[in-house]
Amino acid sequence: MDKRHFLSFSFLLFVFSQYNVIAQTTADSIKACPVKSLPELFKKKDSVLVFKPKKNNFFLVIPIIGSQPATGFSYGFVTQYTFKGKKADDKYSSVNLGAIYTEKKQLLINVKNSVMVNHNSIFLSGDWRFYIFSQPNFGLGTDIIPPSNRYDDFDLNILKEPMDYNYLKFHQTASWEVKNNYYVGAGVHLDWYTTITDKNLNVAAGQFTNHYNYSKKYDYNENEYFVNGLSLNLLYDSRDNQINTNRGMFANINYRYNPAITKSQHASSVLFMEYRCFLPLSKKNEQHVFSLWATGQLVTTGNVPYLNLPSVGWDQRSRSGKGYTQGLFRGQKMVYLETEYRFPITCNQLISGTVFANFTSASDKDREIRLFQYVQPAAGLGLRILIDKATRTNLVFNYALGRHSKAFYLNAGESF
Repeated sequence: MDKRHFLSFSFLLFVFSQYNVIAQTTADSIKACPVKSLPELFKKKDSVLVFKPKKNNFFLVIPIIGSQPATGFSYGFVTQYTFKGKKADDKYSSVNLGAIYTEKKQLLINVKNSVMVNHNSIFLSGDWRFYIFSQPNFGLGTDIIPPSNRYDDFDLNILKEPMDYNYLKFHQTASWEVKNNYYVGAGVHLDWYTTITDKNLNVAAGQFTNHYNYSKKYDYNENEYFVNGLSLNLLYDSRDNQINTNRGMFANINYRYNPAITKSQHASSVLFMEYRCFLPLSKKNEQHVFSLWATGQLVTTGNVPYLNLPSVGWDQRSRSGKGYTQGLFRGQKMVYLETEYRFPITCNQLISGTVFANFTSASDKDREIRLFQYVQPAAGLGLRILIDKATRTNLVFNYALGRHSKAFYLNAGESF
């Protein structure tokens, strides 16, 4: 990030940290405030106190009006249904449905599930999508943005290779508990890319793109390809609440094998690893949390099509790589790390905040760019508004600065 962005970000960090110190000191010196969520501010006070049992479900609909580098101006809606079983130690589950239309004439339909059933004994995790999509590609590896001491006037737009395509995704795993918090399972995975239009490609004029060159080298049809596979899933989950975690860990290892069923396919295998850790920093207020999120996705054997390569922003929730446009960094191997400090701002927990930083590294074996040879950082601030107490669901606003890049995000639920 340039000096102006760095100074602005440093000043905001200082203001947030000083406000947080004052707020926490005040909170510790007075009686704890009752927790308030946003809908409660608009409810009329009852004249008679009535006991209401703790609810086990919450339905949320959020209209989306915003702007991101990958989509431009967009509008639509996101719904989230959060629920749990009747037993006290049942964990919360969530199902999300979103539909968004953008000024770039993109249609994005997402269905995500992260569900615990049968008293936490079965864990279901799914990512289903249908996109009528357009997105620029920038090449492979994280060296595409030069070191900060070179090319201070560097313009990321010069690397853009715009593409249109349709994308159908169906990823679903089911894991069974074999020991307390330990799960073993399997999954099915399908990725289908059709009507791919590479707008910068002009073979007759000798104008080629990264997508075209990669597809020709590894014998893929540059207009359509299909990847299908089965996976083995090993999982550990001790989080107290998967919607908004204050303590616990989540770890997942997914090994996927993609067979070559048709002549246009090539056999491959992909290893995905994920780790999340949540450490409470205060015994008096569990909103003080240090969290860490790390992922690694590696093509271990064979090759996969260009658009199916590990890429930033294509995780289940599309939350990785804050500060950079979706798909900016791509490679045969990719590692992502994000750290976040979550803290209260108001005593009643209605408003809270975060500061975060992330790091991305991707490889390109064709140019002998190794993993961790180039690392791209980003950092930012977030604001949270509590919209449901029982499930601890927040409305999330994040602003992030990367190198020669920035982005604003509006979501329901934490990034991880």
